[in-house]
Amino acid sequence: MTRIIAGFAGSLTLQVPKVGTRPTSDRVREAIFSALSARGLIEGARVLDLYAGSGALGLEAASRGASRVVLVEKSHAAVQVCKRNAELVRARARGDGPDVTVSGKPVQSFLTSTAGSAAHRYDLVLVDPPYELGGLELDHVLRALVPHLAPDAVVVLERSSRSPVPEWPAGLALDRRSDYGETAVFWLDALADETDGPDGSDEPGA
Repeated sequence: MTRIIAGFAGSLTLQVPKVGTRPTSDRVREAIFSALSARGLIEGARVLDLYAGSGALGLEAASRGASRVVLVEKSHAAVQVCKRNAELVRARARGDGPDVTVSGKPVQSFLTSTAGSAAHRYDLVLVDPPYELGGLELDHVLRALVPHLAPDAVVVLERSSRSPVPEWPAGLALDRRSDYGETAVFWLDALADETDGPDGSDEPGA
């Protein structure tokens, strides 16, 4: 059973796709979001959830005050689950509810086909790919992700603790690694792009 841990939708039970996904355990999800909350990284954040599965990670962020959440998942069945879960979360909100969008594109296709302008950059990215995803494919995804990151963005990546450490692309730096049994969580910081202006736009500063 997967539930929203905290926020306005706390304790809400989420649907989970019957096959093809590996939900993040409550223990790992709680550890991730406790750390994010302690750093003030959720309230008002623009959040991207890649390999969303049930959408639990992104919807946890929505429940805790993220301003915008995009769930990316290629499985048609999982996309339908994400949409239903998003509606369940919205129903718990007061007022209009959080802005949650679900994309049914493969992650690499989403990243390469979506504009990376300042208006479409994310403050927090949650990446939980299947453990069997190859290291080379993950390297390509991380490289394609960099243009979508806002200044000072944080990327949280889950991998099997037995998987090789990914190759970090230019624009991302490893902050720390935390291990929870079979799960390794990598915390990555976006590095300032010298081509970005002080406001995070693509124009150099005056």
